[in-house]
Formats: sequence, structure tokens, C-alpha cells
Amino acid sequence: MSSAVTPIVDSDTQAGIQRHRVARIRQRLALADCAAIVLFDPVNIRYATGTRNMQVWTMHNNCRYAVLFENGDSVLFELGSSAHLAREHAGDIRPSLTSDYMAVGQRGAEMARRWSASMIALLREKGIGENRLAIDRADLLLVQESRRQRLQLIEGQSIMERARAIKSVDEVEALRRSLQTCEASVAAMRERLEPGMRESDALAMLLEGSIRRGGEYPETRLLSSGPRTNPWFQETSDRVIEAGDLLSFDTDLIGPLGYYNDISRSWVVGSPPSDEQRRLYALAHEQLQHNTALLQVGLGFLEYSDKSYKLPDNCIPNRYADVAHGCGLGVEYPLVWYREDEEWGAYDGEFEENMVVCVECYVGEAGGREGVKLEQPLWLSADGAVVLSDYPFELDYL
Repeated sequence: MSSAVTPIVDSDTQAGIQRHRVARIRQRLALADCAAIVLFDPVNIRYATGTRNMQVWTMHNNCRYAVLFENGDSVLFELGSSAHLAREHAGDIRPSLTSDYMAVGQRGAEMARRWSASMIALLREKGIGENRLAIDRADLLLVQESRRQRLQLIEGQSIMERARAIKSVDEVEALRRSLQTCEASVAAMRERLEPGMRESDALAMLLEGSIRRGGEYPETRLLSSGPRTNPWFQETSDRVIEAGDLLSFDTDLIGPLGYYNDISRSWVVGSPPSDEQRRLYALAHEQLQHNTALLQVGLGFLEYSDKSYKLPDNCIPNRYADVAHGCGLGVEYPLVWYREDEEWGAYDGEFEENMVVCVECYVGEAGGREGVKLEQPLWLSADGAVVLSDYPFELDYL
């Protein structure tokens, strides 16, 4: 029996999605008046080129990068030992240079000089006369040596975030299908879960189900039970789940083709919910429904925050990190802050057509025993917000 995973979209659809992504980057490069961008973030590299290579490892080892041009083909600079991974996706693959201390030790400055010189040479090769290059993230040595060689590096993460924020219809459908693999994994985990298992057992079942269905890796370990559900953001432990405990989790799974499968659910394990658990669940569900109904194209981020559900005073200290956030290959622009957290970076803008937005909800009283986490991804279509996840809520708790 074949163990192959059925692709969530066919190759022609995936190629169309990739063309849309490249066009989005080029559009943002033109708006930034910059001819090229170099990408080190492996998620951005994947978005721009369709390639992946040790995604988590390369997040903290700057050893591969890609340069995409407003006009002309992109160039992928790959590890020599694994360049073969990208041959189906990239036409121009060249050896990468790294200044990472782990890899080159005290030769870091030398390698950074070589990297800067290679970027200037690449710009000349492509007919670009200016020594100006956008960059999504940069090692300090690269910045220092680029300045010495008069290579002007400009901030490029905003270019990528704004590009990634707008999906094609095909990409929205691919994300929806990726979410279906996540929903099936959640259902399989719930079917096997019983009192006496550890939180880590539950998380292991969830990850196993995701990988079996074509998923890749988790971005967080946010599954907890009983008193470890309040406050939120307690990572999965070896605590034994008892009958009557509330289980709350945020999937945060990188699914097929790198899509971010981001839903949150909560339920009681092994017994009916108590009156207190029902009350908390009803508040979180009401918050979710209220904030979902608000979402529309053209609404400002700060206005959305102002109009969002008002938590009871005793729940505000334990509020979630944000009201909503963009979703695609990870948590993406925009991130909508609670007004209480405005000093930490809240910004304005407006929701645009073909964004995918996750509405975040958490209800846990300060000093309370448990908390309920719910989250739902939505596509902002021309006709209104469309829910992308079909995984049910505990409506019998309401």
C-alpha cells in the first residue's frame, strides 16, 4: 500500500500561486523604488522561490539566501551540499557565502566582504547601476562590510510582509485545504485522548497526525490542561490530564506546502463541563463571534481594535497578545493589538481584499483556575469575511 501523501493542489495550481507571489514582491519593490531584494528568512525564501531546505535550522544559521529582482529572474544561493533540492523550482542556483561564526569562525569579516562584493557584482550582472539592495534581515557583519564597500542595504521586511499579505484565490483555496489536514489531525487526537495521558502525549498525537497528512513542523508548543490553561502561553508539559480538566490549544502547525494551520479550540476531557467552564467558554465564543462579525475590507486596524469585544475587567490582565493577525506561511502582517498594549507597537492600516486573518480569543480570569482559547482563520473576500476552518465548536457548552 502506498504511503504517499496526496498533494493539496496540483502542480499547475502551485505554479500559478508562485507566479502570483513573485508578482506581489515585484510590485512592492517598485513601490519602494528598489531594483532587488535579498532574502535570508527561510519563510520569505520559500514564498519567493517555492524552495525549502531545513527550514528551522536555517532560521538561526544564515547559510542560504535568494535575490529577487523587480525585472529579471531570481537567483538562489544555496548550500552546495543540498543545491539539488531546489532544481525543480529555481533555474539559477549558485553557491552561498556565509559569515555565520559557527560556520567560518574568525573569518567572518572576510566572508562578509566577499558576500558584499558578490552582491555588487550580481547587481552589475543584471544591469543595475545603483549599489542599493533591500534586505529582509541582516547579520551585523554583513551590514558593516556592506557599508565599507558602499553597498546600501535598505529595510526589506516591510516589502515582504506587504507582499505576502494579499493572497490569490488559488492560494486561499490551498490554505483552506491545508487547514483540512490540521482539522483531521485535531479530530484524531481528540478521539484518542483520555484522562491519564500527559499533555505531551496529546501534542505528540497532534504532530503525528499533521506529519502523516503532509505537514512539516510546529511553530509553538501551546497545548495545556487544567490550571496550566490560565494564564495562557504555558508550553506543553508532562502534566497528567485529569477527568474534568479543560484542554486548550493553539495548533500553530506548518502544514502542507508550508501553509500556517492556525486554529485554537478548547474542550473538557472525560466529563461534562462544569458551570464555570461553560461560563468561560460562552464568553470566549461570544468574543469570537463578535470580532468575526466586525471584519470587513476597508476597516482600520485601530478602529477594529476599538470596536472589538470588551472583555470583563477581571479577564483583561490575562488578555491574549493580539486581537487578530494575518496568516499565510506564518503569522503575517497585519497584527492588531489590544488598545491596552498600544505603547508596545500598535499601528494603523486597513484590512484589504484577499487578506487571510485569524481572529484570536482567550478568556481566563486573573487568579482563575482555567482559561478558554479559541481562534478562527477568515478570508476577506469581496463579498465579506469567509470562515476557512470547519472544525466545530462546543456549542452544547453554550
